[in-house]
Amino acid sequence: MNAWLWAATVLAVAGLAPCLVVTVRSGALERLVGLELAGVVATVVLLLLAQGFGRSSYVDLALVLALLSFAGSLVFARFLQRWV
Repeated sequence: MNAWLWAATVLAVAGLAPCLVVTVRSGALERLVGLELAGVVATVVLLLLAQGFGRSSYVDLALVLALLSFAGSLVFARFLQRWV
């Protein structure tokens, strides 16, 4: 894993902090956006790690995370429809 992949991974992980702040401190709609963005960032981090370490299992994990993140946001939006 070269320095560029390390830097990209560190920056992507640092991008999770604003997502968590928005998820904890905001309203319901902003929480949904924060969770979606966190899912995307986590998927990108797993893809960067898969490229850096040369492990295809991380790509499979990123695919599963992306699908579960999308399904979770649909469920959250369905429950959010009742509250708003």
